Amino acid sequence: MRPRLPARLAAVLATAVSLTCLAQATTPAPVHAQVYDSCALPGCDDARRALSVWASKGYPANRGWHPWPGGQHNYSGGRFFDHERQLPGGRAYQEFDIYPRQRGAHRDAHRIVMDTGTSVTWYSPDHYRNFHRL
Repeated sequence: MRPRLPARLAAVLATAVSLTCLAQATTPAPVHAQVYDSCALPGCDDARRALSVWASKGYPANRGWHPWPGGQHNYSGGRFFDHERQLPGGRAYQEFDIYPRQRGAHRDAHRIVMDTGTSVTWYSPDHYRNFHRL
């Protein structure tokens, strides 16, 4: 003779299984970044200006805040790993913020990503959903 589950426990388990199946069916697929060969967005000029300042600082490889013209600071994020493999494979990348701010302030979504081997750079206005080559 099989033991019977109390009706309330059976209902809870059935609901949990249903919700799990529903969540799996409605979970969106991972977003893949788009990589563009050029950059014509309004933020591209800002990214080019920031890249020029980062070049004057020798493209610091360490993560952290760096003094910026005008008395503000900007953040070098160190190595960008490209776990999603959106950019050319087998490369090492560095990331840099574009817009300066007060040291320690919240970072926005705008980034420069630079291939350290070729110095090819991309502007990402939306934290790695899109890459526009500078």
